[in-house]
Amino acid sequence: MTNPQVTIVVVPRERFSYTRQSLESIYEYTTVPFKLIYVDGNSPAKVQQYLQEQAQEKNFELVRTDYYLSPNHARNMGLAKVSTKYVVFLDNDVIVSPNWLEALVQCAEETGATVIGPLMCHEEPVHEVVHCAGGETHIIVDATGRRRLREKMYKQGHQVADLLPKMQRTQTELCEFHCMFVRTQIFERLGMFDERILNSKEHLDFCMNVIQAGETVYFEPASVITYVPMVPLKWTDLHFYMLRWSDAWELASLSRLREKWGLAEDGYFQHKYKSLGWRRRDTILSPIIRKFTFGIKNQLLEKILMFGLLAPVEKLLNRYLTSSYAKKHLKSHSTDSPKLLGELAETAVLHS
Repeated sequence: MTNPQVTIVVVPRERFSYTRQSLESIYEYTTVPFKLIYVDGNSPAKVQQYLQEQAQEKNFELVRTDYYLSPNHARNMGLAKVSTKYVVFLDNDVIVSPNWLEALVQCAEETGATVIGPLMCHEEPVHEVVHCAGGETHIIVDATGRRRLREKMYKQGHQVADLLPKMQRTQTELCEFHCMFVRTQIFERLGMFDERILNSKEHLDFCMNVIQAGETVYFEPASVITYVPMVPLKWTDLHFYMLRWSDAWELASLSRLREKWGLAEDGYFQHKYKSLGWRRRDTILSPIIRKFTFGIKNQLLEKILMFGLLAPVEKLLNRYLTSSYAKKHLKSHSTDSPKLLGELAETAVLHS
């Protein structure tokens, strides 16, 4: 495609088994010229082969590593190769819709926005249930002088059919990385994404940085995109998923966010600590329990199996996977590797 203004950078979110459906939707529903940089962080052999074939056939750039990638590390790898006016960061488990990119480009041209988020939906059937329609992310200073984080996503769980006719483009504060459209020039001022935020709230950090720099974030409902989580996971996704949502990565990310923005360790963070591992419990352990109980609902038995048996074993395995990854791979790519490795070693034993 000639003279594209936009580069699409696709990165792994939490699994690889939705790669084909997501990539096919990009080529089916994107009609404006674009470049594509696909970052493949150690996908299984069949997915790797598929991506290599598609890269050759469709002439996009494929960047692969033989180890799993944290989201911001993957985005930085793609961003380093971007030379267009705009860049769109997409997770590898999203389905786009007709006019999705045209609407984002038009919004950028008409408003001068630096960051734009679409109407983000979740789950199949696609484009039916709202996940995020803009939101809030900023620092509040309370009466005692503590700096506290305000985070809120608008309209989550509402039906798209009910809301979309009434929705209008508007300035907002929050856009998630399932799909984030960015004016590339901002990175000359802000630098690359913070790789010490390993797995959580990196979108809040980036959006607050953009707003602090005096630039704007917009919500554009004419662009509709859905991310598709999967329960249960395929076996080939388990290792990456467990690392991606590990306790140590979560704690290190929250610690970095607090340190960077001078935030109090208030109820917001206490809630995050108490809920550590909820994604792994819901996505990996709960389907196992349903098999043990033959689908019969028994809350007491489910609680005993979850917290008395499976969760403690899974936590030990999760700690082992995180520690092994840190020793093998973080030293090779992180500019803050000594400090980051120390944080991971410390957080691996916290809140257990």
